[in-house]
Amino acid sequence: MRKIEQKSMLLNNIDRNDTLKIIPLETKKNSLIITDDFQIKYDNKAIFEKITFEIKNGDRIAIVDKNGINEGNFKAMLSKMGFSTIDFEKDIQGMSEGQKKKVLLAKSVSEQANIYIWDEPLNYIDILTRIQIEEVLLKYHPTLVFVEHDETFIGNVATKILKLKELN
Repeated sequence: MRKIEQKSMLLNNIDRNDTLKIIPLETKKNSLIITDDFQIKYDNKAIFEKITFEIKNGDRIAIVDKNGINEGNFKAMLSKMGFSTIDFEKDIQGMSEGQKKKVLLAKSVSEQANIYIWDEPLNYIDILTRIQIEEVLLKYHPTLVFVEHDETFIGNVATKILKLKELN
């Protein structure tokens, strides 16, 4: 009976719909950023055409460009992580936490990037996928910043460790 009560309490937490609050810094300036012929280059090669824009107080600006995900490469990564072609058609919301994590990792490793940023990549991951992740990192040497608590994984994969100190 006690276990039923505990599970019932868990279900009640799902129904919470608290209102979030954000408190931006106030400023009297209307224009926060003004650019003229803004462009980013990598190895002296422009990655997009020059643009001119202004960001005003209260603006919410989306940066939009073509999507660079190669679907075939993404599905190949998922297949290597144990997904079947039937799994490709499933809604991600119905997947287990481990499957969701595999989708995120497959998406990340199938995209080209100068720096990969991963938050606890081993959460919910089975041992075989963990081995695959370690092997791909050790084989291809991507630049990676990650947060992970598994000391063995850190010892096997990390080339540097940044230890943060709490303020007293």
